[in-house]
Amino acid sequence: MQRSLGYYLLQLLHWAIIINFMIEIVYANYMIFTVFSPDEAGPLFDRAKSFPFEMMMTRRLYAVEAWLAIVGLSIYLAITEIRPRMHRE
Repeated sequence: MQRSLGYYLLQLLHWAIIINFMIEIVYANYMIFTVFSPDEAGPLFDRAKSFPFEMMMTRRLYAVEAWLAIVGLSIYLAITEIRPRMHRE
């Protein structure tokens, strides 16, 4: 059975969406844990009181962005991969 050009274009779009979500997750985590982190390694704990407000808010916005990308990828995979596999069996 030959596959049409439309099938390959849909597969390309499917993988482009997944890769886009993955890049966004990696980028947001890089920004949170590398760029907008305190000089010392590890969690903030008590250092959160002395951490600049603007950096903390920027860090939180990147955290929200990361969570949205994670949720978006999870929902997309549930709709396109997991549900169809469950109904095949």
